[in-house]
Amino acid sequence: MDYKGKETSVFQGRSLLAEKDYTPEELEYLIDFGLHLKALKKKGIPHHYLEGKNIALLFEKNSTRTRSAFTTAAIDLGAHPEFLGSNDIQLGSKESVEDTGRVLGSMFDGIEFRGFSQKTVEGLAKFSGVPVWNGLTDEWHPTQMLADFMTMKETFGDIKGKTLTFVGDGRNNMANSFLVTGSMLGVNIHIVAPKELFPEQSVIDTAQAYADKSGSKFMITDNIEEGVKGTNVIYTDVWVSMGEESQWDERIKLLKPYQVNMDMIKKTGQPDDQIIFMHCLPAFHDTNTKYGQDIKAKYGLNEMEVTDEVFRSKYARQFEEAENRMHSIKAIMAATLGNLFIPKV
Repeated sequence: MDYKGKETSVFQGRSLLAEKDYTPEELEYLIDFGLHLKALKKKGIPHHYLEGKNIALLFEKNSTRTRSAFTTAAIDLGAHPEFLGSNDIQLGSKESVEDTGRVLGSMFDGIEFRGFSQKTVEGLAKFSGVPVWNGLTDEWHPTQMLADFMTMKETFGDIKGKTLTFVGDGRNNMANSFLVTGSMLGVNIHIVAPKELFPEQSVIDTAQAYADKSGSKFMITDNIEEGVKGTNVIYTDVWVSMGEESQWDERIKLLKPYQVNMDMIKKTGQPDDQIIFMHCLPAFHDTNTKYGQDIKAKYGLNEMEVTDEVFRSKYARQFEEAENRMHSIKAIMAATLGNLFIPKV
């Protein structure tokens, strides 16, 4: 593919704040573009589509994969990334989102934001005048979605008609994004969670509108056997997100029965080549970290949302998925900032 050209990309100058900002066809294009850029990377072929650009990386929340992915993606594209952590920015304290957006937009060509409020990333996009990419908020996680469905496509060849089951906190940003993005892309999404943690009705309504067009089906249930039967992907996340640490007692009580283990994998009824496990990481699958040791000491658990047996099994794709964060993010930044020729899709 020759993406460099004289005409402006249909993506040029656009932000990615939530999956619904794009059409299903545009999301599919970005997934394929990510696969293309991954192939270039593996072959050692340079692709400096953002030569001379400066990228601001704003992080209210700590991160390993998101920070690493945006940093390496920017450098591979020829851009300079500048990390601004929670101690470096004044958002919501000494300086308004509008003022921050205007200042950064005058100095940088693009802005990544990973933090709490969706309103913050929307404000940055409104006032900065440059593309803003949502690296995670409490409501949505669009860059993770592109990497996840890219991983599914690598594994199965096609994602339409496949089924992904998210097990755990059905109200978090991952569950929200899977419901909406899967429904956009024709992937059947099952949310398996205790009733107390079912998704908000507004998210369900948004997903239903897309599912009606794509033909995908989604299910929201507290019944594990019903939810995982026939699925192609079992996906989970940590039981308590950043900022919710006070809720450990309640979440463990609710979610302990929903731990992903080998028995759950077997309940899918799928042959080995039609079932995989995925996790956006970090995962509490053993006690080899200080955090894990603290959890074990307090709750007596060696494993939490996923067992070590599943995490290290032949079904596991979480590390390929983690690498794909870089390639999919590279596709997003190149498409929206690289003056590439990408015709209407």
